[in-house]
Parts: sequence; structure tokens; C-alpha cells
Amino acid sequence: MGNDLNQELVVGLDAGGTRTRAVLAAAEDGRVLAESTAGPGNAMTVPVPQLTDHLAEALARVVPEGARARVVAVTGGFAGATAASEEDPGTSRARKALTEALGRLGIPARRVGVCSDIEAAFAAAPGTPSDGLALVAGTGAVAMRITDRHATTTVDGDGWLLGDEGSGFWIGRSAVRAALRMADGRGRPTVLAGWVGRTLGLPVDVLPKGSIPSYDHGGTALPSGTGAHPTGIPGWSPARREDFRRHLLPAVMADPPIRLARFAPLVADAAAEKDTVAETILREAADHLLETVRALEPRPGERIVATGGLLGPQGPLTTPLAERLHIHGLSLDWVADGCPGAVALARLAHPS
Repeated sequence: MGNDLNQELVVGLDAGGTRTRAVLAAAEDGRVLAESTAGPGNAMTVPVPQLTDHLAEALARVVPEGARARVVAVTGGFAGATAASEEDPGTSRARKALTEALGRLGIPARRVGVCSDIEAAFAAAPGTPSDGLALVAGTGAVAMRITDRHATTTVDGDGWLLGDEGSGFWIGRSAVRAALRMADGRGRPTVLAGWVGRTLGLPVDVLPKGSIPSYDHGGTALPSGTGAHPTGIPGWSPARREDFRRHLLPAVMADPPIRLARFAPLVADAAAEKDTVAETILREAADHLLETVRALEPRPGERIVATGGLLGPQGPLTTPLAERLHIHGLSLDWVADGCPGAVALARLAHPS
């Protein structure tokens, strides 16, 4: 990579809730030269000193010391920030942390840009679009209208307590609710009861015998005698129901609420096994995301750039949401993350 560093360079950052990813690229053509990762980068939830450390770590790994003087522009897409307002609390925190991290490493970038991770993801679509709609469906869920590369309207993204409908958190919470409803007699039989219980480490003898469908959380058949009855729950006595709930609830409450998102893959697996309850959860999640998009009043044919694990090539909501959007003359244009967009925005900030 030695000769590649003898030119003007740019850096793009995608700083999200679980990790910060950095990409070093050539300013002239955007060719990627190096990549690195570090800790979480949410500008609203990570304290500024810790955020600075994470950014400095990612930058130090991606930009060799001898090439730092050649960095001409840096753009960071941060969860919790926005390019629409310099006065936004998350934006000011992100800019402060990024400026301090660059100064710590002696990277004299003359142009430092801060935007939201969603604005960066939107710019990652082919052609680096400036206007359209962005949809994120991962652990959380949010949609934005982007105008001149700035978010102008936001729908949902209200967090696990108040919103994020159709997100991984919402799906995971629905899985646990389905398990509890099955246990107390309000809900239908579902493999999710057993899968959620085992994921939480409930002892096997606590799971009500004769009532757990015959698959493990990966779809592998379990020993005979553990199948579900299609019209009832044989062997599920009131005592068993109470025992299941007594163990399940403390196990769930022991973790932060957002950890419920880890049950979302179980719902996708259960739906693949034609579990009716799981299929219903995914349909409702797709309906919520459609409602979120429609709140932005999209025009037929308008571009929707999507990102997040629920909407990727193998995402469980990709097909059902695409079908719903097609009825309204809309389609999804998926991107893996915001790093290519952050690089593109850094290059635009430094015209050749």
C-alpha cells in the first residue's frame, strides 16, 4: 500500500451503536485503501471522552502515521447526529469528539464533516444521491426524507420505549410476549416458547413437557415426545405454566431491554419452519415499516435507500416489505452500511 499513500487521502467513518468503522480512501477516485473498526460511536449515548477514544482508535488503525499529513477530508456518519443542524446536541458532541481524535493523532484534515449514520447510508447508494428516502431496520427502525443530503423529516426512531416499530427489538419483544402468552393460556402454541426459554438458559425440566414444538433454535429436530398439539397444549398444567413464567421473567429482566433484539433471529427461523405465530409477527413488522415509509408521503418511483440486517439480501423483512412497497410503486435500494457514503461525502467536501 506504500505508493497508494503518496496522494491526497480521505477518511469515512460509520459510527453506530455497536461499533465504529473507518475507511481510508484515495481522494481522487474513492478507491478503498484500508479499513478498521473500534468501539461504539453513538453520539448521544457514548460519553464524549469514550467516543473520542473509539474514534482515535479507529483512525490510528486505518491511517498509517506517515500518511496522516495527506488526509484532506474526514466525514463521520454518527448515530445520534445530523447534518441538518450544527446546534443539534448529538452533532456537536460528535464534532467535538472527532476534532479531538484527529488532533490527538496529528491528522490535519482541513474539512471535517459530521452527519447522521442514516445520511451517510443514503449517500452510499449508487450515484451518491442527494434527495430521496432512507429506511433503517436493524435493532431500531427509522425513516428519513433526505433533501440536499440533509435529513429534513424523520419518522419513528423513537427508541425501544416509545417506538422503533417493526425493528429487531420490536420483533424480539414480540417473541418473548408470544412465549408468555402461550404459557399463561392467552396465546397459540409456538416454537418460540421453547426457543426463547433455551436461549435464556432455562433448565430443560422447567420447559413444560409435551408442549414445546419439536425444533431447537436452529431448526434441528428434538427428541420425540416434545411436539406441540395443533389445537391445544397437552400437559401444560397451571403449575407448569407458572413455573415457566417464574423462570422466564427474571431472565428477561436481568438484561437491558434493548437485548430483546437478540430474539429476532429466532422469529425468522420459526417463520421458516411455518410457525404461525412467528409468521404473524413478521407480517406485522413489515406492516409497521410500510406505515413508517408512507408517513414520509413518498412519490411513486421515489428512491428508498435501505440498510440494516432486517432488510439485507437475507433479511427476513426484505421480501414482505418489498411486496408491500411495490403496490405503492416503490422499491428498496439496499446498502450494507454508511462507510462508502461517508467516503463519498468526504470526497465531495474536497473537490479536485
